[in-house]
Amino acid sequence: MSMDALWTATAGLKATQAAINVVSQNVANAGTAGYVRRTIDTVSTAPGNTGVASGAVTRSFDAAALKQLRSETAGAAYTATRSSITSQLDKLYGTPGTSSALDGVFNTFTQSLQELSASPTSAAARSTVLSNATTLASQINSAASTVQNLRTGIEAQLGTDTAMASSLLKNIAALNSKIQNTTDASSKADLQDQRDQAINSLSSYMDLNTVDQRDGTVTVLTGSGVTLVDRGNAATLSFDGHGTLNAASSYSTDASKRTVGTITATTPGGGQIDLGAPGALRSGSLAAGLELRDTTLPQAQRQLDDLAAGMATSLTNKTVTSTTNPAQVNLSGIQAGNTLTIPVTFTDGSVRNVTLVAANGASKAVDPSLTTDATSFARTFDISSGTDLQTSINAALSAMSADATKAGYKNVPSITATVTGTTVSLAGGANTTVGGATASITQPKSVSDFATGYPQIALFTDGASALYTGSVDSSAQITGFAQRIAVNTNLTNNSAYLTASGASDLTASGTRAQALFTSLTVTPQTFSSASGIGGVTAPYSSSVSQFAQDIISAQGAAASAATSLDSTQQVALSTAQSRFSASAGVNIDSEMSNLIALQTAYGANARVLTAARDMLNQLLQI
Repeated sequence: MSMDALWTATAGLKATQAAINVVSQNVANAGTAGYVRRTIDTVSTAPGNTGVASGAVTRSFDAAALKQLRSETAGAAYTATRSSITSQLDKLYGTPGTSSALDGVFNTFTQSLQELSASPTSAAARSTVLSNATTLASQINSAASTVQNLRTGIEAQLGTDTAMASSLLKNIAALNSKIQNTTDASSKADLQDQRDQAINSLSSYMDLNTVDQRDGTVTVLTGSGVTLVDRGNAATLSFDGHGTLNAASSYSTDASKRTVGTITATTPGGGQIDLGAPGALRSGSLAAGLELRDTTLPQAQRQLDDLAAGMATSLTNKTVTSTTNPAQVNLSGIQAGNTLTIPVTFTDGSVRNVTLVAANGASKAVDPSLTTDATSFARTFDISSGTDLQTSINAALSAMSADATKAGYKNVPSITATVTGTTVSLAGGANTTVGGATASITQPKSVSDFATGYPQIALFTDGASALYTGSVDSSAQITGFAQRIAVNTNLTNNSAYLTASGASDLTASGTRAQALFTSLTVTPQTFSSASGIGGVTAPYSSSVSQFAQDIISAQGAAASAATSLDSTQQVALSTAQSRFSASAGVNIDSEMSNLIALQTAYGANARVLTAARDMLNQLLQI
């Protein structure tokens, strides 16, 4: 017998024994979470391929399935987080149409106004109106406070999730170093399993991409390209939480203006990257938390603020419409926060609004989202005592044009104003045509003023003693107004003002109560597109009553859509898990088949050696 046969059989036994050990390890870990099936290759040795040896132990899985699993894991965490919060938000408003829902409480209040108009001498009817108004204001207060509580909860959760993600990054880098320095194939496979589990866990927090390196390490990046782990080095994630948030808390790329926490990635070299910036994270629970805190919930707050402002101004403000050719509007009685809106048409046919906000101080830029038209050019004009109105309006218009030019707008409004008394005449320039103008002017001068501006009345106030006018003098009065709206205590002390016959006549009449009812349920009010109701590119016009119903409908639709999307995403995650498990999991039947084949091969090699032994024994006996 050739010695090559003995060499081949001996090598075959060793290779088969190694393969049996791998199969045994697979079977033993069939139920171990994160374990990836192992395989072992054989390689030819000796001249003429007469020998065989064990190759490397490798993990058997579908790389594309693993990539999909991580993507779907991030997506499922994102949709689950959004679905949970939007469902809680929807519950704030109650079941539409029920008496305890926001629209039901609003309808109860307006119905009591209508009943008062029919029974103006009834003290009980007046008391019911004020009681229902208080209930409505309290419900809006509560809903708005809960919105901020949800934001505060998300702020805290972002801090916790950021710490967990940072810990996982550190673990992945440490496993990279161990893998890089490990020569034992089985131990290296175990470390790779642990690293994959850590990356999979990390993907629930953020969207990830991974790049395999030649030395066995993995580079981990965010979906937007920020490197988080490179071999044995990991970025450190931190979150500078701001504790309890309020309606004015907001994100800004300018750290000096930011009043909420952000996620900062600090690289080993000391560089810092703001992962809280829009687009830095695109999926996972962290991305969902940032979106909910900075977009979804602030929009819900704005809806409630707009509703509260609409309730207040519909009962206090008078709309003054201009004549045309030239556009003229009387600003008599205008107060800080009241607006002058000028629609302009440019030579290319495009139309845009110019919004001037009355203020007690020098002209300054105004965030358009604080006005009823979030796409307008907006700026304040000075109405403080002793100020020439024509000078202040033209100064504001000139500064607005300069702002638009600096910002690079294609169409820059060119408008001039001439003021006679309190009447403003507006004229367009070379590229601008002024089509008219409207002013919204608050009639009562204070919360205790029930005589002027009949039938306007300050039923709802900003807190206990402030008149709501929409002022932007020190800060935007509309921001957080939903938390502060209250019923005028001067009315609760003397409800006769609800049914006064005229500006100076307290004789009971149903005229004012009917006018208040009409203002809330029929008269169109303009609500900002910033609330997201009716679209995001133009102001929305409806009655206050309809706007309340629209808020409930919008939140209900958003919650339903989020729940549906989450259900779909969870199915996608389950499918991805099944696909990866099919490629990486241990199939006992398959392993048993492999084991039988290996046992047969082992027996064949053993018989060769047995035959060689017998031959040698026979030779020795000769």
